[in-house]
Amino acid sequence: MASYVHDKAVLQTRLRRIEGQVRGLQRMIDEEKYCVDVLTQVSSVVAALQKVGLLILEDHIRGCVRGAICDGAEGDQAVDELVDVVGRFVKGGPVSVPAGTGATPRGPER
Repeated sequence: MASYVHDKAVLQTRLRRIEGQVRGLQRMIDEEKYCVDVLTQVSSVVAALQKVGLLILEDHIRGCVRGAICDGAEGDQAVDELVDVVGRFVKGGPVSVPAGTGATPRGPER
């Protein structure tokens, strides 16, 4: 059983809200809305997904990882897995502009 099962309703509600935000972004693109307005909405979606991820991560730590550590036999494996998943989760943060591309946060250099 997944550790987040007790937060399932909260997670589904948040994900439905995010789904609506993404549909709104699609409309904004269709309607050629101002770039900054679109980027603001993208930022909101990313933040909402991060909150979902953090809730699932917290549930995983309090459920699966704690259980594996208490059982003893799989504790080290659970900690290794946790370190890996936290690393992947953190890498999903803000996108940086690669050096040497000529791009800036505002767009290509002119």
